[in-house]
Amino acid sequence: MPMLSQPSQKYKPYTPIRLPSRQWPSKTFTKSPIWLSTDLRDGNQALVNPMTIEQKTIFFRELVKCGVKQIEVAYPSASDTDFAFVRGLIEKHEIPDDVWIQVLTPAREDLIRRTIDSVAGSKHAIIHMYNATSPTFRNVVFRNSKEQTLDLTIKHTKIIRELTEECTQKYGTKFIYEYSPETFTQTEPDFAIEVCEAVKKAWGKAGLGDERIIFNLPSTVEIAPPNHYADQIENFCNKISEREKIIVSLHPHNDRGTGIASAELGTLAGGDRIEGCFFGNGERTGNVDLVTLALNLYTQGIPPMLDLSDLQNTIDVVTACNDLPIPARYPYAGELVYTAFSGSHQDAIKKGFEAQRLKHEECKAKGEPLIWDIPYLPIDPADLGQTYEALIRVNSQSGKGGISYLLKQNLHLDLPRKMQVAFYQVVQEVSDREAREMTVDDITSAFKRTYHFGTGHKGRLSLRSFKISSLDYEKPKPKAKSDQESGEEDDTQRRFDGTVSVDGVYRVIRGKGNGPLSALLDALRTHLSLDFAIREYSEHTINDADEGENAQAASYVELISATERKTTSTRQSWWGVGVDADIARSGLRAVLSAVNSAIIDGRELPKLKLSVGFHSKSSGQEDVASVIVNQLGLELPRRFQAAFFEVVQRKALEEADEISIDGVTQLFKDTYRYQNDRPSTKVSMESFKLDHLDGSRRSLSGSFTFFGGASRTISGTGNGPLSSLLAALHTQIAGTLSIRDYWEHSIGEGSEVRAASYVDLVYEVTGESTKNLKSSAWGVATDTDITASGVKAVLNAVNDLNVVLKN
Repeated sequence: MPMLSQPSQKYKPYTPIRLPSRQWPSKTFTKSPIWLSTDLRDGNQALVNPMTIEQKTIFFRELVKCGVKQIEVAYPSASDTDFAFVRGLIEKHEIPDDVWIQVLTPAREDLIRRTIDSVAGSKHAIIHMYNATSPTFRNVVFRNSKEQTLDLTIKHTKIIRELTEECTQKYGTKFIYEYSPETFTQTEPDFAIEVCEAVKKAWGKAGLGDERIIFNLPSTVEIAPPNHYADQIENFCNKISEREKIIVSLHPHNDRGTGIASAELGTLAGGDRIEGCFFGNGERTGNVDLVTLALNLYTQGIPPMLDLSDLQNTIDVVTACNDLPIPARYPYAGELVYTAFSGSHQDAIKKGFEAQRLKHEECKAKGEPLIWDIPYLPIDPADLGQTYEALIRVNSQSGKGGISYLLKQNLHLDLPRKMQVAFYQVVQEVSDREAREMTVDDITSAFKRTYHFGTGHKGRLSLRSFKISSLDYEKPKPKAKSDQESGEEDDTQRRFDGTVSVDGVYRVIRGKGNGPLSALLDALRTHLSLDFAIREYSEHTINDADEGENAQAASYVELISATERKTTSTRQSWWGVGVDADIARSGLRAVLSAVNSAIIDGRELPKLKLSVGFHSKSSGQEDVASVIVNQLGLELPRRFQAAFFEVVQRKALEEADEISIDGVTQLFKDTYRYQNDRPSTKVSMESFKLDHLDGSRRSLSGSFTFFGGASRTISGTGNGPLSSLLAALHTQIAGTLSIRDYWEHSIGEGSEVRAASYVDLVYEVTGESTKNLKSSAWGVATDTDITASGVKAVLNAVNDLNVVLKN
């Protein structure tokens, strides 16, 4: 239903109070009010998951540490947990002698008895009784008349007097009585005063100092501007009798977003005490924020009687206990409130500090106060435990900044803000579970474990090797000079060819996309049924002290399920991080890191299966290549994969499309003379020696046999070992041998490491009919010496070609 064009047909405006001689507009603040924290009662009841006793105890200690002297700790008759919490505070001596605990009760005798039992034995206790007095509640909710409402209030006030006197006599507990006409702002002003007068009379012992009775006047639901609330408070203070024997307490809510203004104007109008929560937690839009109120006074030069010198610690405790985030722009406590992103703002702040430094030097010499006067900053962050670096960088990361700072110092990782939030939750979970302080090692270990970062923290997927190539469907047009200078990418698609370890089994996967990361995601989708999309990506350089010589790239990726990418609802996401000297590899590692976080649930991934043939369900060449890398450790180049796949298809056709993994492995060995001791029938090598000539030139000489003949010593020179070998072979073989493709990698680890070499060799020769004949073959070999492995790979390829000896 759309908004009404005439809302007056549905909503009634508030009724102003006639207060022609109101005094509050001309008053100013001179002192701090009494603070009552209701975080553990009003704040707690508003949480989706109420705090545990342990969390409430931690919160209570923080309130005491900050200097709060009156704390509403529970609604003891509401639950055994609340009752047990209050008893625990008393019996474990958690309550300092100068702190009053407050407990809430409705106007019911059995619940009042339970409430007073909860505080028996404490030194100081405030019993807070409430009942709703507004017409809506009287007529609709309780169906009580004004007289019945008065009788109910008087009767239960007398019960509280009797029971508290008995408790004092038995346990020595000193009591203050607080009464709230709930929904005060919606109650007829004169009736609210009538009820409070009756309560004061029924209590019968309101006095001075700690003997004063507390009348709490809540803006239970904020229904008017803050000036109206101030008028209501001043009207009450003017008309209530024995004003000196009363503490007028304010309890603003924030339904209209003016809770702070209501509390401040209500204080000017005569309020003595304010009930609220740290950082504004509470039902609906929350209670008034005591931290903001206190620091507003502080910035006016008035002692707030609260110690918020370590505000970040207070934020951490509160958010950890109530599991509610503090918005980044929240007054005083938000993560960005002391951070200037605008260049002009930063410049003004910088100039302000320079001018203030000179001014303070003059003031020190004269013995004058060092007044704070900095553009855009109404408070000195140092007073709240922050440093001046926080103004631009550090404090923009505050809240999660401590953890992020440690990671930057120890792992050189500058996490994106959203990743900071995600990892902060991980640290909090570990800290809560182990109930101890997290050390630097704890935090870095948790990071490595969570994001599968570094040695010893591999996830289910890990990158072994890869190649990124362009898909030249059509030749891209040359970039204009303006495009080149702007750094914009062309539209050429990229292909990812790589080997990935999947639950300890190597898989060859292939995909395409607009860049390396999207190509990898396409490969994961195609081969492993893992369908993800990138929501956020960022990167930075680390270890750049040597002008880039030892620089590494750090990449951060946030993934979401690709099937949910177009939805607007809240989606789960997974972060990943990768570091490498190669920017592409660091990004790929980050993607796999995020995927590992997503599949930590143990979901089953598609297994490697073979069904080779020329039918639609045939395994692809990637599956065949996966067999070879797992069985033999060989990561075949993509073109080699295609060549061997044709061999496998032909073999499978002979065997009715059935070929086993062992059969594929043996076929590879037989086809390419791999790990085969049988002598070569065409060209074999007994030994060779490689000499370095001037510059980059090399000379290779050795003993060779050709077609079973006598051993011959031949030699050749070139730019490297393989070109030198080909030059030597050309002394005996007619035609031309040339290398079309070469690839190498290592196999094994430590002392067992070997080099694997792959050569695609092309042979051209003119036959008897003068027709030019051209053929090619792949060769593969391994050796502990990389030169030897390359030489052997070339000779294996030569033996698969129909080479012709010179006459």
